Amino acid sequence: MTQTTTRMGPRPLSLHLSTAMASMMSSLAALPSAQNGSLPWQPELTKEAADLKASLGQAEPTALFQAVAGECQARLTTMLAGVQAYQNAPRADRAWVVGQEIWRQGTTRLLDYGGDGRPVLFVPSLVNGAQVLDLTPDRGMLGWLRQNGHRPFLVDWGAPGEGELEFSLTDYICRRLSAVLDTVIAATTQRPALVGYCMGGNLALALAQRRQVELSGLALLATPWDFHGDGQQWPAIATLTPGLEDILKGFGALPVDVMQAMFAALDPGLAQRKFRHFASLDQLGVEAAHFVALEDWVNDGVPLAPHVARDCLLGWYGNNDTARGQWMIDDRAVDPSALTLPVFLAIPENDRIVPSASAQALADAIPPTHLAQVIRPKAGHIGMVVGRRGKIGLWQPLSDWLEKLDL
Repeated sequence: MTQTTTRMGPRPLSLHLSTAMASMMSSLAALPSAQNGSLPWQPELTKEAADLKASLGQAEPTALFQAVAGECQARLTTMLAGVQAYQNAPRADRAWVVGQEIWRQGTTRLLDYGGDGRPVLFVPSLVNGAQVLDLTPDRGMLGWLRQNGHRPFLVDWGAPGEGELEFSLTDYICRRLSAVLDTVIAATTQRPALVGYCMGGNLALALAQRRQVELSGLALLATPWDFHGDGQQWPAIATLTPGLEDILKGFGALPVDVMQAMFAALDPGLAQRKFRHFASLDQLGVEAAHFVALEDWVNDGVPLAPHVARDCLLGWYGNNDTARGQWMIDDRAVDPSALTLPVFLAIPENDRIVPSASAQALADAIPPTHLAQVIRPKAGHIGMVVGRRGKIGLWQPLSDWLEKLDL
């Protein structure tokens, strides 16, 4: 069953469209400089620049300009067609999802996927919805794990309600996530494994440090730790920081569109490439349906409570509190070196959101005696979980590791 809807995304739409327009216009503006060799290039591209200059020099200037202009128009037209097709695509009904709600507090709930297997508690990020871990019937990691001998539980944070708007990361970890773990232990009478994805890995790490004896293992998937180790990976942070308090005061939280604009700054051309590709797909096919489900997840983001936004943007990205040992939860530093339980890390090779150097710093901080396994899927941050090769790259290795844990 599907629901017909008209979306406003990809969010923020005005940013994606203006970026595409600027990209096309800059291509035309740069033509004279490219032809005369005055266009600056990175040193490692010296040969390619020389080859391009030679090729452009053989073209008649007016004809070249018209050809580039035509290509720019064609690309923009195709992108717009892809955006329109996405906006009008049916929204999938998630009634197939196996997880059943067994606990709720405020806007946070816990889904139990059932089964007789070993319990595994999954902790997603606070920034996006939990459904990425069980996105579609054929790309759902939790459903697959249930079918392969495990009993997954999933934390669904939801958007902050009136109570959560006052939450800090300490509240989310020591109040909500700790209560969720109590519920899982009571439901299974076993020590569950704890699995955190992205920011959820940081939350899981902080909880695991406090309650290690009640856990069988800790898995951290694409979890950032050193926020300054790979250069300035989030260029929008410096721009956002001076006005952060005004944004939080005006909106009562950090809006989804602000977060989406920050993600877009990591790869400004991504929206153009994605929606040109989407326009080329069979709109009734499986690949198009998967694109829509994933894009809905991306655009149905979750605002961040003010204290959490400050902790993450100023504390993590601004001050690098995590890697410096200054990230405090309930007046206690989160310290990976204090872990005494088996740890599994997934560090995707093509991750733009959490560069491998940032995640590797976490692996380096964990005692070698407890760093049970590190895998490096040939995928990006999201593709590692929901991509075509997700089963081979992540699901199966994680399942194999879980099976070896002592309950």
